[in-house]
Amino acid sequence: MEKSKDIRRLLDIMAALRQPGTGCPWDLQQDFASIAPYAIEEACEVVDAIERGDMADLADELGDLLLQVVFHAQMASEHGIFDFGDVVEAITAKMIRRHPHVFGAAQELSPDAVKKSWSAIKAQEKAARQAGRPAASSLLAGIPAALPALTRAVKLQARAGSVGFDWNNPRQVLAKIREETDEIEAALDGGNTSEISDEIGDVLFALANLARHVGVDPETCARSTNAKFERRFGHIEAALGERGETLSATPLAEMEQLWQAAKTAERGY
Repeated sequence: MEKSKDIRRLLDIMAALRQPGTGCPWDLQQDFASIAPYAIEEACEVVDAIERGDMADLADELGDLLLQVVFHAQMASEHGIFDFGDVVEAITAKMIRRHPHVFGAAQELSPDAVKKSWSAIKAQEKAARQAGRPAASSLLAGIPAALPALTRAVKLQARAGSVGFDWNNPRQVLAKIREETDEIEAALDGGNTSEISDEIGDVLFALANLARHVGVDPETCARSTNAKFERRFGHIEAALGERGETLSATPLAEMEQLWQAAKTAERGY
């Protein structure tokens, strides 16, 4: 099949896949809810490609993410709700609306000022959308439950912080983390799995709050640590492999020595 850089070709392919009688049985079986998890998965794979610095893979993963947009738009079109053109029109209008310093009266703004302006315009848009809807039951309503847990924690905390329900500085949050870890220890002594799980959740929530207060993304922190763990564990595997030894037959103390060697090598001292 001939390659094409025209978005119309992708739209036609998606329409053909959804055509009753001649389309793909799997694609025809899907609905908004059934393919929603794939959007999250594809977005994560985009982030992974960026973090690995793999630009060829990034182009491929962005295509997979775009397919999710096209898939939802096709299903919406079939129900007469909206189509891909409506999606493009909405985001085009939104980008112009949220960048008045570019598309409106020319003015020089710092990145910080642009971010504040974006947030203010976004809040105005949200207020306008909700004007005709029943009043939200909570200030925290509307934060998607499908977000990664730590990302959602930060959004919940920021929303609560907007009305003053917040710590004054990171060290107060750090004190809260210490308090929560003490509660984990007490839960461990009690041996109640449900209570232990609850206390671990409290620590993770507090850690996300600390990340927010110091201006870092907790999801990025966690991904970075996962990658670091993989690198260092890989060093253990490689070192043991060179000796003809196996992980299962190696004492923990020896693996710890190899871990520390990997750690030292990464730090360059």
